[in-house]
Amino acid sequence: MNDTSEQGSLPEENPSFDKVEHNKDAVRPGPPGSFWEVLLVFTRLGLTSFGGPIAHLGYFREEIVVRRKWVDEQNFADLLALCQFLPGPSSSQMGIALGMTRAGVWGGLAAWLGFTLPSAIALTIFAYITRGIHGITQEGWLHGLLVVAVAVVAQAVWGMAKTLCPDRPRATIAILAAIAILLWPVAIGQIMILAVGGLIGWRFLRTTESTKPAMLPLKVSRRLAVCCWGLFVVLLVGLPVLRLVIHVQGLALFDTFFRVGSLVFGGGHVVLPLLQREVVPAGWVNNDQFLAGYGAAQAVPGPLFTFSAYLGAVSSPAPNGWFGALIALVAMFLPSFFFVIGILPFWNHLRSIKSFQSTLRGINAAVVGILLAALYQPIWTSAIHAPVDFALGLLAFGLLVIWKVPPWIVVVLSALLGAGVSLL
Repeated sequence: MNDTSEQGSLPEENPSFDKVEHNKDAVRPGPPGSFWEVLLVFTRLGLTSFGGPIAHLGYFREEIVVRRKWVDEQNFADLLALCQFLPGPSSSQMGIALGMTRAGVWGGLAAWLGFTLPSAIALTIFAYITRGIHGITQEGWLHGLLVVAVAVVAQAVWGMAKTLCPDRPRATIAILAAIAILLWPVAIGQIMILAVGGLIGWRFLRTTESTKPAMLPLKVSRRLAVCCWGLFVVLLVGLPVLRLVIHVQGLALFDTFFRVGSLVFGGGHVVLPLLQREVVPAGWVNNDQFLAGYGAAQAVPGPLFTFSAYLGAVSSPAPNGWFGALIALVAMFLPSFFFVIGILPFWNHLRSIKSFQSTLRGINAAVVGILLAALYQPIWTSAIHAPVDFALGLLAFGLLVIWKVPPWIVVVLSALLGAGVSLL
């Protein structure tokens, strides 16, 4: 008995199995990256990540997990599960979280700037130089970008499925989640599916293994997290009240976009009708302007929520132009910073709880199913219309998976091939 007891205590003496308090000390020196490193990486992603939020996650995984190894597959999946639960733009929140794991709060800001500004600037310029446009045609190069998104998402689903669904129970959860989201394609449906997946994981995916997930290198204080939650509540409740007292268009603009960014679930395609109900009936933007901006937003890389910059730029009365674009853009994404900063300081502790780990296993399997469903609708259905489209998708998939070509090169090549095919 004494020998067994001593053997059972050995892991506690091994530095690699040290106590949680020691692990906390181990990560206090901070992430090894810098603001400029994160900004450079995410600017490249912001210039080349076409295809919508699900495709963005595929680009993130390839760049951050596979190529640069800033986080491992499990940490990436856990963060993805977290961001799927939060309101607002999930891909942008994922970028902010990944930037924070690399370089703290400043890294989160760098990731957001790099990923968001390219499309925000492009849409603001579009607002300046186009007036009265009634729609944007889908040119051949744009169709090529949609096709490459199919390959990127397929690569991400395949890679994550091998890690997160290695057994029959989790593979079954993924398949059932995909079926459910295809048959019930509403925003609340995704939240419910993730919740059910977590409940199944908590009840049936418990394990006797004492494995501890790798700690995320976070340098964010809990005091800052609490302050973020407090400020979020103050703004969410106080802005509408202040708007009733102070009739200033800039305040009304900020309140509208902050509220939409705080309360919308389901990503960019869900936020569009909400924004239309806010800005068109109010007379800030006419319907033709709204549809023109919507078409342009489909043609630029990065998050679809940067459509807010366009709306702020074309809104009337003033402030509009670049200043209106800045107000709308910051208001739309500010809640995401509050959510991510408010949760991440507690994330390592939550992930060390065995019951929470079981819940995450179920949630992660459900996430794979949701991504699998998204691979079909809307990505496959919007891109693959003919055998030549499928051939281009296979080529892009082979370059990514077999030849390990950097995604940005595949994106450029697919755009050129798409333009060439349209001329035939």
